[in-house]
Amino acid sequence: MATDKELSDFLENVERRAFKQAVYAVRKDESALDIVQDAMIKLAEKYGDKPAAELPMLFQRILQTTILDYFRREKVRNTWVTLFSGMGSSKDGEDDFDILESFAEEGSEAAESSADKVERQQMLELIDNEVQKLPARQREAFLMRYWQDMDVAETAEAMGCSEGSVKTHCSRATHALAASLKALGIKL
Repeated sequence: MATDKELSDFLENVERRAFKQAVYAVRKDESALDIVQDAMIKLAEKYGDKPAAELPMLFQRILQTTILDYFRREKVRNTWVTLFSGMGSSKDGEDDFDILESFAEEGSEAAESSADKVERQQMLELIDNEVQKLPARQREAFLMRYWQDMDVAETAEAMGCSEGSVKTHCSRATHALAASLKALGIKL
């Protein structure tokens, strides 16, 4: 059984990577934060008594399920918004505001940093954009294998597929990323 300290340390160590993984999936910072928070709460409430060695696999599975739940809710929400969109003022103004607000935050951070940090940030944004363009399963496998540093068996268990599928998804993802980054003039 994991102690409270082990659980707390695990959640602290996984938080940033889980957020990045959720952002890649949903492409909204606020939603990604909610997803990660929900996944952490579910892990602590339902699986806090499991051994510390099992926490990474359980958390990945919970995180992926929470992301899928988000998309299911969005589908239902979008159906209702579409049905009622002609009945009142459009919701587009709010969406535009959120997007501009997030761009303003990113711009202010870049303006305050040194030239090297700006260049590095721009490079990371290019890579992030290319990772976001990957198909969902390829992106999921790629992030688990190379961002979360999980092995093939762990990734297969978390994704609910075979190890061969994980290898195929990762191979396709790395080849697609290499080609798109090369087309952008980034040498690997």
